[in-house]
Amino acid sequence: MENVSKQLELIKRGVTEIISEAQLKDKLEKSISSEKPLVVKAGFDPSAPDIHLGHTVLLRKMRHFQDLGHKVIFLIGDFTGMIGDPSGKSEIRKQLTREQVLENANTYQKQIYKILDPGKTEIKFNSSWFNAMTPYEFLQLTSHLTVAQMLARDDFKKRYAQGKDISILEFMYPLLQGYDSVVLNADIELGGTDQKFNLLVGRQIQKDFQQAQQVVLMMPLLEGLDGVQKMSKSLNNYVGIDEPADQMYGKLMSISDPLMFRYYELLTNVSLSEIAEKKEAVSNGSLHPKKCKEELAAQITEFYHNKEQAQKAAYLFSARHGKKTQDTREMNVALDLFEDRKIAKTEWKDGKLWICKALLLCGAVQSNAQARRLIIQSAVTLNGEKIIDVNYELMLDSSEQKKYEFKIGKKQYVRIIIDG
Repeated sequence: MENVSKQLELIKRGVTEIISEAQLKDKLEKSISSEKPLVVKAGFDPSAPDIHLGHTVLLRKMRHFQDLGHKVIFLIGDFTGMIGDPSGKSEIRKQLTREQVLENANTYQKQIYKILDPGKTEIKFNSSWFNAMTPYEFLQLTSHLTVAQMLARDDFKKRYAQGKDISILEFMYPLLQGYDSVVLNADIELGGTDQKFNLLVGRQIQKDFQQAQQVVLMMPLLEGLDGVQKMSKSLNNYVGIDEPADQMYGKLMSISDPLMFRYYELLTNVSLSEIAEKKEAVSNGSLHPKKCKEELAAQITEFYHNKEQAQKAAYLFSARHGKKTQDTREMNVALDLFEDRKIAKTEWKDGKLWICKALLLCGAVQSNAQARRLIIQSAVTLNGEKIIDVNYELMLDSSEQKKYEFKIGKKQYVRIIIDG
């Protein structure tokens, strides 16, 4: 295990706030002397099925702790997820069903190992202890916080001042998150800066239960592609870690020049000194910002896919957006521009599939209405032939020779593969 100063160098990378650094040093020193790894906890409520790069800021910090030899617990809030974290919310959140939460949790488990080490990751579900509690034990948790403390919380204070409803259920959320730390006897809890109140409740409840208080590490909220609001699927400013390589690369190339250095720090393994050198080189004109951004997009795309796919994504981006030189024209011909997308065989009814539905199912459009508009605008071709009939139907043919290759607009190339 590395010495304290070496560990702190990695642990503090990208961290916004530590409560407290002195306690963290003390815990690290005791961990080294006792040869006992620290218990590092991070909770994730499966409120949506997909993990995007914003989530990976926390996951990457968990991986740092794994690389340093500590015990990482990926806590799935399948119980708390049905309540919904009120942090930063201006109104009561819509509750999810148990089925929705479990379906999302299953997707999380498949995605996190793109970052975390499977052999060093312990997955826990907080329903395993909350479902076992008696009503009396559950209600006892409410004695650990007062209404005054809750209303001092910034988001609750604003909602109360504006006359907006706050449910008693929402008051329970930080208590439940704090109790998770008691059950796991966490030494460290990771969270975003918007989680500060909840994370500090964990420290308070641990103290009430005569446990050593956890150290709190808060990570910044990653700005989305717009460079303003935090990355969110609902704002459509996100990059999903399961997105096709060419989409991921293209989205990353769309970020602003200042934002790319933040992405370098929070989403890559490039050293801070090298990032500083790149920033200075861009500033003095010795490195073109586009070249710097291409390196960023390539690194992130390769991490979540592989080197070959990252290179292909870079070529595709150049072919679609670069100057139409002879090289790019030849590259357009030589490369397989089409991204494979699967559609279940069961979607074909009586051997037919409406073209608008096909485009929606393969992710090429957001709605049937958008597909109709594109067809009317003559922006859709199938196997090289322009489609002008919005009622056109694809005929089912599972033979290897049959191709469903769509070009949508100027930039999107999709090949439909029959699944099943």
